[in-house]
Amino acid sequence: MTAPARTARTRGSEELIRAEEPVLAHNYHPLPVVVARAEGAWVEDVEGRRYLDMLAGYSALNFGHRHPALTEAAHRQLDRLTLTSRAFHNDRLASFAERLATLTGTEMVLPMNTGAEAVESGIKVARKWAYDVKGVPADRATIVVAADNFHGRTTTIVSFSTDETARSGFGPFTPGFRVVPYNDLAAMEAAVDETTAAVLIEPIQGEAGVLIPDPGYLAGVRELTRRAGCLFVADEIQSGLGRTGRTLAVEHESVVPDVVLLGKALGGGIVPVSAVVGSREVLGVLRPGEHGSTFGGNPLAAAVGTAVVELLETGEFQRRATELGAVLREGLTALVGRGVVGFRARGLWAGVDVEPALGTGREISERLMREGVLVKDTHGSTIRLAPPLTVTGEELAGALGTLEKVLTS
Repeated sequence: MTAPARTARTRGSEELIRAEEPVLAHNYHPLPVVVARAEGAWVEDVEGRRYLDMLAGYSALNFGHRHPALTEAAHRQLDRLTLTSRAFHNDRLASFAERLATLTGTEMVLPMNTGAEAVESGIKVARKWAYDVKGVPADRATIVVAADNFHGRTTTIVSFSTDETARSGFGPFTPGFRVVPYNDLAAMEAAVDETTAAVLIEPIQGEAGVLIPDPGYLAGVRELTRRAGCLFVADEIQSGLGRTGRTLAVEHESVVPDVVLLGKALGGGIVPVSAVVGSREVLGVLRPGEHGSTFGGNPLAAAVGTAVVELLETGEFQRRATELGAVLREGLTALVGRGVVGFRARGLWAGVDVEPALGTGREISERLMREGVLVKDTHGSTIRLAPPLTVTGEELAGALGTLEKVLTS
């Protein structure tokens, strides 16, 4: 006799959060909200409460949750082919690489999966280029990076982090990096020498609180690296693909790096997709067997990534980030002196410094959550705002109104 089918009992938010505690390693400290459904700029928890998502997965959801063009591309590909590994070619990869190279004004693409993999790949490429092209003696290549950076969590990447929470207990650290203050061209120039393979920086430091360098800094980095005969590697994993009102944040200074690192939004919030893009002279140093990824460039990722590029090719999302970014800046300006100490914003991306007496960034984020708006803290009393580029003006105004309520009530 067949046993009756069991109906799974629906667990509530508090129970699900408690259930995670004994079985999940503590690598994150999430806000106490359990998301079950989402569409556009809105998410819904297991009890049916709705929240406006003003974080967008740290820019991984630039096009909102379940954008129809992206989910359609994923569904189509799921019915055909998902993975071959790079042992074989697949029929989606060439088009993805061609269109991504055209969108970013580059020549070659190295497809990977996560942002950290893109950074690691960029480091390997820069070192290989230094030995094969620049002529740096073996194992002496150096890379200059900026303090307060956030490029990922692997052991090599945390080796040049200045965040002790990311570093402490994970040594010994990988050598070959020189850390200089961000937004300081003189310090960078002093650190560059004949062993320098590359300068690796974020055009805007996201995790540090959306720190925007002075006008001319990125152009200065480009000129310095050109004079020194080393590479300029721009980490656009958070800042790229429409977030700041341009396809790439470096475009605000008309700068063309040698290598650009992409991720997050490239997967459309559906699959992890990252890429290293750059000139043929640089990426052409890799030969078969020297680098790889089983899942990098898989057909599903290529299909979704191509659909993302198609959305960006229209320019619509870059325009939305610019236009709605003006609304964001106007709303935050009105809050300065009324709970906001200061802020930094470019496009639909802002770091907001809250008056410390009102609470930590975590506490402010929790209060906003209780009012139906999701944001995330960075350090101290700073929160970051990065809504999907699909957010409406009315939704954005509503979120700013909620922030005002939380800070002034």
